Amino acid sequence: MSTRPATASARSVEEHRGRVEQLLRPLAVRDIEDAGMGEALGRRLAEDVRAPVDLPVFRNSGMDGYAVRAESVSVTPVTLPLAGVVAAGQPGQAPLPDGAAVKVMTGAPIPPGADCVVPVEDTRAGDGTVTVERGRTAGDFVREPGTDVRAGDLLVRAGTLLAPRHIAALAAVGLPALPVFRRVRAAVLTTGDELVPAGETLRPGQIYNSNGIALGAALAANGVEVVSVEHSRDDPAEFRGALARAAGSADVVFTSGGVSKGDFEVVKDVLAGAGGEFGAVAVQPGGPQGLSVVDGVPVLSFPGNPVSTMVSFEVFARPILRELGGLPPVAKDDVALLDSVRSPAGRRQFLRGRLAEDGVALVSGPGSHLIAAMAHADVLIDIPSEVTELAAGSIVKVWEL
Repeated sequence: MSTRPATASARSVEEHRGRVEQLLRPLAVRDIEDAGMGEALGRRLAEDVRAPVDLPVFRNSGMDGYAVRAESVSVTPVTLPLAGVVAAGQPGQAPLPDGAAVKVMTGAPIPPGADCVVPVEDTRAGDGTVTVERGRTAGDFVREPGTDVRAGDLLVRAGTLLAPRHIAALAAVGLPALPVFRRVRAAVLTTGDELVPAGETLRPGQIYNSNGIALGAALAANGVEVVSVEHSRDDPAEFRGALARAAGSADVVFTSGGVSKGDFEVVKDVLAGAGGEFGAVAVQPGGPQGLSVVDGVPVLSFPGNPVSTMVSFEVFARPILRELGGLPPVAKDDVALLDSVRSPAGRRQFLRGRLAEDGVALVSGPGSHLIAAMAHADVLIDIPSEVTELAAGSIVKVWEL
């Protein structure tokens, strides 16, 4: 392993991420809203939820079979007269006559007087009769009310990140909506004269706008509500209008492009004059970064190369957004490199990698334009800023994508 001192002129990754967290952490104070059961998945429950009813709600059968008194099938085989049939969803019926059976489907009410269910596979049906070939004891295959949960019992605690298993239980007690914390609302604003929407014919010098779609997807995957995705040409007036709309509808705005040292850096030109901070971070890719506040709304400005945009999101924004949404932190592990690596002196490099059983392999080179190659990666390989070379077999930290 070769090392070299880090460059002092650029802000470190930790420093810049700290500034991002400082800007976004106040967004943790959010309102409570009701979410329908179909929209509650992945949301954080704001209040304890108690069961409004017993589960099971009523005494019902756990099997397709015959409801009987256990004493009537204590000696088998025995043939009993059939006193009726009850399907799931039907109301209960008259008490079970002595020495008789009622055919019941799974989930059907158990008739009063019956204390067990004989599964259908342990019987032979006759003409108006049923022969029970194996006896049962009281309670077999009978679901008693409240044996799962009692009305008033705590069902799911406040702060729980709602998973499908929680949704299933909450829906089973008949709740139509749940009190959840409002998600962080984000707007995405891409820039660049060269970008055109998918589906249009590219003219010379143009490329498709992937950053708007990609940032929107990354935000949604990390518990954020995306309220708008808009694009602006490299025109200051157009950008100001789009930015005002974005800030007017969101808690935080993400921009891509226009932050470097070229002649048409519309984001930096507009926001730096309004107090925004723009400069270099000692990272590759994603060196040029910007932080601003517009009408009280934080604005995070990423470089426009597609991989730079996505890596910037992963490194600087994703950790705090997941924290705000109550999601578990990004998984990081120490694994062995399967390839040798070179890294620029003074820059913390994030390479794209793919995990294998024996370590992590490089997916592509470090180029910030290699977005198609990034589709094959499942981790970022974190190379410290002081490291310039790593041999295969070296242990590195990887961030789960």
